[in-house]
Amino acid sequence: MIEYRPFEERTPDTQYRELLRTIKEKGEEVDTQMDHPAYKWIGSLLRFPLENGFPVITERDLVSEPSQFKMAIAELVAFLNGAQTLDEMKKFGVGWWKAWVTEEKCAKRGLPTGDLGPGSYGAAWRRFPTSEGKSFDQISTLIEQIEEIPHLRTLEVSPWIPQYIPRGKGRQQKVVVVPCHGWFHVHINTRTKEMSLVHRQRSADAPVGLVFNFIQYAALLMMIAQVTGHKPKQLVYFVDDGHIYTEQMKDVEDLLQTKPGKFPTVTLDTSIKNIFDFRAEHFTIEDYHPELPRRRIWTPV
Repeated sequence: MIEYRPFEERTPDTQYRELLRTIKEKGEEVDTQMDHPAYKWIGSLLRFPLENGFPVITERDLVSEPSQFKMAIAELVAFLNGAQTLDEMKKFGVGWWKAWVTEEKCAKRGLPTGDLGPGSYGAAWRRFPTSEGKSFDQISTLIEQIEEIPHLRTLEVSPWIPQYIPRGKGRQQKVVVVPCHGWFHVHINTRTKEMSLVHRQRSADAPVGLVFNFIQYAALLMMIAQVTGHKPKQLVYFVDDGHIYTEQMKDVEDLLQTKPGKFPTVTLDTSIKNIFDFRAEHFTIEDYHPELPRRRIWTPV
């Protein structure tokens, strides 16, 4: 379990707003494949020591019902369990991929309607193709290795299946949305039994998607630590391409007018011992005090 500092002793976290400000003020305006221009900043590092709270941003409300906090974890859990189709995602309470798996978008990639594709997150994490013909389960193997040889520096997982990504010259992409996140490396101090997770995000819609991903990978660290008997220490977060669409700039300006807040306390049901048994309802959040109410920020689909 995370050993949190008392809430009154936590330091307000400013890393997210500093990233927004950097993209806004220093980013270069570029064209995107979403047909909307964006401001882009390459290469950012954020560190979230979990004793200072769980990284749920306080610039706007992510917890009021329908809880975006729970939605983020539900999606992560679906991917952990290998969900690849919309019907499989819905079993975990995730229906918002519907706009991405229409008949038109799937047909463009040679996929059945409702299929995220064999290059999607759940498929890559649980059924990575190999030259031997048998798929490779990255998540199960990761847990086994942590339990057997935790000092390894090779405890990594990737969502990237190269042959399903390229387009052009007759190549057909086999994923409706190329993975934007999901590269992670688990680090363990075998002397202290502390666990840290380093995550790399290839592409981050900073006002919208990124804040969900902070939640997902901090939650993933908690889950892996619990089932392997370790103490979650810190989430180290690399953002490769951080961007703000021009249509989002007014919302970003509003977010930057808020005061830096302290991160909340998130606890996990300690009875869960299998990584694949976790669900969003096993997470409880307290001490959360957002500055702005729940609001929808424009994002391209």
